[in-house]
Amino acid sequence: MSDASPGLFSRMLLPGVAFQAVVVGGGYATGRELAQFFLPAGPWGGLLALGVCMVVWSVVLAVSFEFARATQSFEYRAFFKRLLGRGWVLFEIVYIVLLLLVLAVAGAGAGAIIKSGFGLPSWVGATALMVAVAALAMRGNAAFEKFLTWWVAFLVIVYLAFLVLILSAFGDQIGATFAGAAVGGGWLKAGITYAGYNLAVAPAVLGTARHMRSRRDAVIAGLLSGPMAIAPGVLFFVAMMAGYPSIGTAEVPSDRLLAALNLPAFRLMFQIVLFGTLVDTGAGMIHAINERLIAAWPGHRGPAPRWLRLVVALVLLVGAIVVAARIGLIDLIGRGYGALTWAFIAVYVIPILTIGVWKLRTDHASAAASAQW
Repeated sequence: MSDASPGLFSRMLLPGVAFQAVVVGGGYATGRELAQFFLPAGPWGGLLALGVCMVVWSVVLAVSFEFARATQSFEYRAFFKRLLGRGWVLFEIVYIVLLLLVLAVAGAGAGAIIKSGFGLPSWVGATALMVAVAALAMRGNAAFEKFLTWWVAFLVIVYLAFLVLILSAFGDQIGATFAGAAVGGGWLKAGITYAGYNLAVAPAVLGTARHMRSRRDAVIAGLLSGPMAIAPGVLFFVAMMAGYPSIGTAEVPSDRLLAALNLPAFRLMFQIVLFGTLVDTGAGMIHAINERLIAAWPGHRGPAPRWLRLVVALVLLVGAIVVAARIGLIDLIGRGYGALTWAFIAVYVIPILTIGVWKLRTDHASAAASAQW
């Protein structure tokens, strides 16, 4: 599908597909993040928090896609220069710090998956992740988007099958958990906090806005992105109620549920899906860095060399894997995301919903007045 005549999928659905693919690995692929952020609010409070997260994602992404489309800024350096002016560098600093943290979480998650699912040392999973992410990060926009599209389709099918199997085996227990639970406190803060740090991956999907041809395309794409990205998390959260509340202490909650099902073939398939989502997230965030560097590459030197993508990916991945090996998955998530969440809300969420909306309204009004004149 060419940029000259983008279809409905490219204009309105691809952004949600890309955001879902990138956010799942850094957000809730293993279930550890769901346990950290949502379980403390209880079953019903957790669902409310997931709903809050969905709304925040939809609104912020709708404005972001329109801002990217209107300003033709499809990589984060150009985007934040137009949004924050000279303050754009603040976003880049926070983004690189979070990038290393997310890659470390992905590396630790891959190591935990390989260790619990296959009995191999954790470093095997981390190394395999590094190789896969580096290979995908070397590709351009078209190849990257195609891979994300097919992988998300596979992911949704497997997550639905996972929920069906869990409900078949533990449906009564899940129903009793919800029936006997009150709405816990802290769900609003949990939803906003979780949404805030996950929006840091939005720059990885800004490139999809190049397919959009109108404000309507951008708004619809953004509003659809929230539900598309949160849906697998809701399915996962409901399934986790089969082991509530003890599942909150598991390093890889998904593996505890899979072990309880005692279906080796499905467990293997699910582990493959989890590993793939971690690859998606790592490659997506590195892809954003590569697009930023390529856009800034001096024109007199010719096109940016292909090896640049590989070098950037390897440097970032090696640094992140070292961090993951030293800290571990639970501590990375528990201690690492708090401060960065509020930093991203300060440098991205609040500015795009205030300065960004104001600039869009001003530019739109100016364009309409000029056309009328």
